[in-house]
Amino acid sequence: MESYTSFAQVYDEFMDQTPYDQWLCNILGTFKKYGIEEGSHVLELGCGTGKMTRRLRESGYRLTAVDNAIEMLEIAKNTHLDDILYILQDMTQLNLPEKADAVVSICDCMNYILESEDMLEIFLKVRKYLNVAGVFMFDMNSRYKYEKILAQNTFAEDREEASFIWDNFYDPGDRINEYQLSLFIKNKMGTYDKFEEIHYQKAYEADEIYDLLKEAGFEEIQVLDTETMEKPKKDTERLYFIAR
Repeated sequence: MESYTSFAQVYDEFMDQTPYDQWLCNILGTFKKYGIEEGSHVLELGCGTGKMTRRLRESGYRLTAVDNAIEMLEIAKNTHLDDILYILQDMTQLNLPEKADAVVSICDCMNYILESEDMLEIFLKVRKYLNVAGVFMFDMNSRYKYEKILAQNTFAEDREEASFIWDNFYDPGDRINEYQLSLFIKNKMGTYDKFEEIHYQKAYEADEIYDLLKEAGFEEIQVLDTETMEKPKKDTERLYFIAR
């Protein structure tokens, strides 16, 4: 079962509590710090339905957005902002028409990369398509979140148009997090269709990602707590990595 196929239909509905505006402020603050001015070209990896893509475009940047889920991209493209370049592509195989002044990725897209070799390949591709003075900023779920928050728990939500049951399974040995998603989506007849997806993510140590960024040629690497924009704590659930 592929990820983000049926889920794409209701993704934005269930993600309505996601702090996109706060994340945008964090990104724009980082851009300001590193001199990424309005009008600069920004590449977004794992853009999904384009929630952050559109916010960055409306903030004055030129956008190229990449995702490997065609269902998510179709939703992203259904917007009045028709000057955004959306590309159906895997992050490990980036092939872009021009370089970017900044590269961003949010909502733990990088945790979907299950092998260190593939993560390094992504970082090498980003460095290839990032201008010399550019900045690379992405977030990841922490190991703490997988071990203590998601763990072996079940999450569920019931809404009028759709409901879901999320059974989570985390293996501390290989650090792979599996969540089995059962979706119930209302159809035109007023009944509900059931869909199932399985998603896999990996819990990385911050030091592992730091070393891979260094190996790919990045410098000035920072690791921050996404909520405080300060040094992470033991119970930090989401990390920012910022590299040049």
